Amino acid sequence: MQYRTLGRTGVQVSTLVLGAMNFGKLGNSTQDEVTAMIDVAIDGGINLVDTADMYGRGESEELVGKAIAGRRDDLVLATKATMPMGEERNHRGGSRRWLTTALDDSLRRLDVDHVDLYQIHRWDPETSDEETLAALTDLQRAGKIRYFGSSTFPAYRIVQAQWAAKEHHLSRYVTEQPSYSILQRGIESHVLPVTEEYGLGVLAWSPLASGWLSGAIRADREITTSRSAFLPDRFDTTIPVNQAKMAAVEQLAALADQAGLTLIQLALGFVTAHPAVTSAIIGPRTMDHLHSQLAAADTVLSPDLLDAIDAIVAPGVDLAPHEKHDTPPSLLDPSLRRR
Repeated sequence: MQYRTLGRTGVQVSTLVLGAMNFGKLGNSTQDEVTAMIDVAIDGGINLVDTADMYGRGESEELVGKAIAGRRDDLVLATKATMPMGEERNHRGGSRRWLTTALDDSLRRLDVDHVDLYQIHRWDPETSDEETLAALTDLQRAGKIRYFGSSTFPAYRIVQAQWAAKEHHLSRYVTEQPSYSILQRGIESHVLPVTEEYGLGVLAWSPLASGWLSGAIRADREITTSRSAFLPDRFDTTIPVNQAKMAAVEQLAALADQAGLTLIQLALGFVTAHPAVTSAIIGPRTMDHLHSQLAAADTVLSPDLLDAIDAIVAPGVDLAPHEKHDTPPSLLDPSLRRR
């Protein structure tokens, strides 16, 4: 395992992060299975575990909390908030009212007195940066969080939040967690230059592109991954954008074979090769998934191999732009761009 400094924090983290989204009902995993996977991850050198309150409506946090009992201080523990946690309209977002409650709920589920990294899961357009940053700064000063970061923020919102922190003399986001893979490279043209400018650590999620780069999806096979069951449009190969993804996957698989690598090693090695990226978040659903992804822990791609990947998917290009999660609201809601 390789280790890097998380932004400007001085904290050393593994280049692979254990993501806990699939822990619980979503991944059909039990407490024993989650504990076993965390054991293997730690033995493999992973020292950062990333979860969120909305993963299984708190179930993931509870499973992680039990699994890390007795060794919490040896791990960098991260969670997130702002996504809806029920039908109540104020049980979501970036307000002081909700973040204070959400963090206490997360600490209770994780059975810890603080988290190392508390992340704003999505930008909340209803709440000012000053409101959110002030709440996070107070929670930090209270000792409940060590650092805080953003997740899937558009580049201009990252800049705005940095300005607001400086303008109002508040603590600032020290990390960003964007979606990034060989198939979705758009952040190279806007988000990553900004995170480099401000010295933010970058924890990239979906480095295997929702399973497209896992090796399980190939042109000559029926697509039966768990993700395809509840997101069928993203895997329907009659849709042109998915045909483009499949064509790229076939070329990448051949490239990996030539280099003596698995497709997973190629995909994870690509993400961690970018100088702006600190770590890639893996989200195994099974122990086999975990082992195959841990095998990429020390993968370093040669310049020639990275050039060959660029020839398949050009830098800064998203093969599926409509799947992005950081699109400005006005591009999604016509009422926000018309008088």
